[in-house]
Amino acid sequence: MILSYIGEVLGWVMYWCYNLLNDYGAAIILFTFLTKIILLPISIMVQKNSIKIVKMQPQLNYINVEMWGNKERISEEQIKLYKKEKYNPLMGLIPLFLQIFLLMGVIDVMYKPLRHVLRLDNSVISELVSKYSNFSGKSSEIGSIQVHVVEAIQEGLYLDNFTKLFGEDLINQILNLRMKFLSFNLGIIPAESLGKYIFIPILAAVSALLLCLVQNKINVLQSEQGKRNKIFTMLFSVGISLYLGFLVPSGVGFYWMFSNLFAILQLIFLNKIINPKKFINYQELDDSKKELEKVRKYAQPIRKWYEKDPYRDREKADSKRFFKIEEKQLVFYSAKSGFYKYFKGIIEVILQESDIFIHYVTSDPNDTIFEKQSDRIQAYYIGDVKLITFMMKMDADIVVMTMPDLEKYQIKRSYVKKDIEYIYLHHAINSINLTLRTGALDYFDTIFAHSTYCVEEIRQIEKLHQTKEKTIVEYGYSLLDELIEDYSNVKIENEKKVILIAPSWQKDNILDSCVEDILNGLIGQGYKIIIRPHPQYFRYSIGQIDYLQEKYCSENSEVVIERDFSSNETIYNSDILITDWSSISYEYSFSTLKPTLYINTPMKVMNPQYKDIECEPYDILVRSKIGKELNLDELDKCLETVQDFLENKDAYTEQLKRLREENIFNIGGSAKIGASYIIKRLNEIKEEKMKKEEWER
Repeated sequence: MILSYIGEVLGWVMYWCYNLLNDYGAAIILFTFLTKIILLPISIMVQKNSIKIVKMQPQLNYINVEMWGNKERISEEQIKLYKKEKYNPLMGLIPLFLQIFLLMGVIDVMYKPLRHVLRLDNSVISELVSKYSNFSGKSSEIGSIQVHVVEAIQEGLYLDNFTKLFGEDLINQILNLRMKFLSFNLGIIPAESLGKYIFIPILAAVSALLLCLVQNKINVLQSEQGKRNKIFTMLFSVGISLYLGFLVPSGVGFYWMFSNLFAILQLIFLNKIINPKKFINYQELDDSKKELEKVRKYAQPIRKWYEKDPYRDREKADSKRFFKIEEKQLVFYSAKSGFYKYFKGIIEVILQESDIFIHYVTSDPNDTIFEKQSDRIQAYYIGDVKLITFMMKMDADIVVMTMPDLEKYQIKRSYVKKDIEYIYLHHAINSINLTLRTGALDYFDTIFAHSTYCVEEIRQIEKLHQTKEKTIVEYGYSLLDELIEDYSNVKIENEKKVILIAPSWQKDNILDSCVEDILNGLIGQGYKIIIRPHPQYFRYSIGQIDYLQEKYCSENSEVVIERDFSSNETIYNSDILITDWSSISYEYSFSTLKPTLYINTPMKVMNPQYKDIECEPYDILVRSKIGKELNLDELDKCLETVQDFLENKDAYTEQLKRLREENIFNIGGSAKIGASYIIKRLNEIKEEKMKKEEWER
């Protein structure tokens, strides 16, 4: 019914065009042009709306970056942004619906030339169709029956009968209806005639292809679509044009062809009068796309792994078991098995000095914590993907974690319990301003600081970012306490001095840039040299390790490449450490009180804005105090520096002991400090809950 009304309206437009030009093809061209003019205001609105969404795209991309995986939250933030910018996402559907309605209306017009072009009375049309059906035997119900009537009369079929029944005037009107354009009868359906008429759907498809190519290039919205979407849109548009072009009168294909061509001209015109480049920051758009792509690259392998994860059932069971417990005071979160050593001291003191039940969440299904479960410590496996929603539903009183960037990327503060105290525990003695991303600790409530430098950095970062002042606990580094104790029990005096080369795994580390120069200067000097690559280096650069093994590690060689990281024995027993920017130097030198030789390879900088605060990064400041630094053009001094370290061993020991005492909090007692704070806070929270319950009663 609606299409009949649309056809009626368009029929009057077509009637006016035909009477003006007295040519069916020319009338279709004019008709198509007029529809573009009439709908121009809507096209302008759509252009402005498209510019608006592309202008907002950087913000939308960053919303996805910050809330990746949280579809509900992303949707909420998008809606807020749409309302703020007064953007209507449905506006983009208007051209599609208009095209569909117009096409259906045009089909109605082309199928009914007796009604829309000649404006014959419906009763007359019905009689003509009925008589033609009787003469030809064709059903009067087919959609193109009026086209067949016109075609039969113009070809002289049943002409005498029609003339006798309807008179010469009416028949002459039909005979004079000029349905041809360039020898094409625009009333003929290509599928029924083929021959030259196959060019009509082909040309319609070509015009659709041309329009898509132009839109992909200069349409403000479509040009920002992904390659896959562009290809799909192109194939669909070309395919539907070709398919329908064969099944409807040639006039429809003719209309579609010129509609596409006029759409190209209209697009060029709109870009002239409303130039997207005046409103859109394309540099900002490109930057946001790069950030989003980084997150996608990170998430894709995780998602693929998760889909095949053999531990999914266990993960579901652990998650259900965790949330089934109503009162949870304390949760520790560990990204992988090796991180237990950072929590160990605090956990042991809590278990000894309180009755607090500990929930230990890990993203490693083979975490050693599962071997340590007791009546008061329970472990749960929650993988990286599930962890996103798991942490959003967190309902404990305190959460302790070594993972930074809370609320910045995938891991968010709880949406369920707003007053959780999130405690950040360092897993290295280094500069948070240099080695963590910008604002990595902004959303934590409490920081267990390892040193005086750490406190100073946190306060200056808070001032710079204008974030609330956090609780800072002068904690220390319990792993260092454990290393000091272990070393005191195992330290030995090596007859043949041992040099340990233990670099980081960042780009241009020692093994990639200068290890051969170092080895060539030390080999043959009576030392045993152990190369201990970072575990991650084995994953990405095994070829370089094999090369060094073959070149330097013969059966009786003084050079050994260590591949087993289950023990710290080589660290304790080494006399000198050579590294670049690895934090292993702090653990080595502060536990053994032996110096470190630093090679100044390119510095790893996680926070490009680290110079925005006055505090000089600990990693830079302390190098010359822990040992000595050599630039890459000073590697010929390695032997001299090593000899100096050994000859002045006692002086370096005193220097390192003094540095350790001055900088690191609570040497030998940090676990007690950290555990005492947590116990105290949980007792305070418990008392607050009891007071609240009493007041409510």
